[in-house]
Amino acid sequence: MKSKSNSNKLHPRNQHLNGYNLDMLCEKHNALAPFIVVTPAGNKSIDFSNNLAVKTLNQALLKAHYNIEFWDIPEQNLCPPIPGRVDYIHYLADLLSSDNQQNIPTGRNIKALDIGTGANLVYPLTGSHEYNWHFTGSDIDANSIKIARQITQFNGLKITIKHQKNASFIFKGIINQKDLFHLTLCNPPFHASADEANKGTQRKWRNLGKSPKNTLNFGGQNNELWCKGGESQFISTMITESEQFAEQVIWFTSLVSKKETLKVLENKLKALPIAEYKIIDMAQGQKVSRFIAWTYFDKATRQQALSASL
Repeated sequence: MKSKSNSNKLHPRNQHLNGYNLDMLCEKHNALAPFIVVTPAGNKSIDFSNNLAVKTLNQALLKAHYNIEFWDIPEQNLCPPIPGRVDYIHYLADLLSSDNQQNIPTGRNIKALDIGTGANLVYPLTGSHEYNWHFTGSDIDANSIKIARQITQFNGLKITIKHQKNASFIFKGIINQKDLFHLTLCNPPFHASADEANKGTQRKWRNLGKSPKNTLNFGGQNNELWCKGGESQFISTMITESEQFAEQVIWFTSLVSKKETLKVLENKLKALPIAEYKIIDMAQGQKVSRFIAWTYFDKATRQQALSASL
């Protein structure tokens, strides 16, 4: 039976477009079975307020759909919803295809840099499976880096993991002089302070109809949830620093949670010698998410760079 809890507005290539096949997932990952519940409407689901249930669902999804046999993270680390995360990957593939005669470029020569990859490593895991791109993941948290490397090694994957040792920088110290990335991606810290993050967590618990707790079902450490100035400041810093790597990245991108952040970012981009920027909406159920993309390469140069990589 398929769960109806998932959105039918995901990207057309998203494997989770039609919801979760919980029976199949339980067959692939037996540990999921004890977490299955039946809703008042008679549909199978899981208790999304239970962080262990959510993590076990992710393990099943990664095993069944992305050939990831081992995936485990500490309770305090961010446990991302797989369908929404992989949607970003598919829209990034469309972005690259727009410079390649609408053909999605695939293969190990396509290089992607995931900023703030976290212990969960979700973008490299799903993106390398879907398009066989070569991913590099970076993070400022040493323990997250250690766990991400373990996941990579246990699954025999060729994903590069880099520790950003200076929290003041985003690309510096990660992008080497001879590197060329076709795209960067990022799910930036959303909140501007620990207090704001805590209030957001309590609000989400109430929306789930549960008594507020100290942690959310999807978890998250401080550096994953908040930074000074929130996502607006984080992405603004990314935009400013991107100019130093203008010739080494074809498309810089980042998710943008708050619509009001876009104006700030657009003004920031207009002050730089970029060739083009785009705001791409991704509709997921009642929620509309988006990412912003900018490039210093004109279209002809982008096409040449992609063609040389294929």
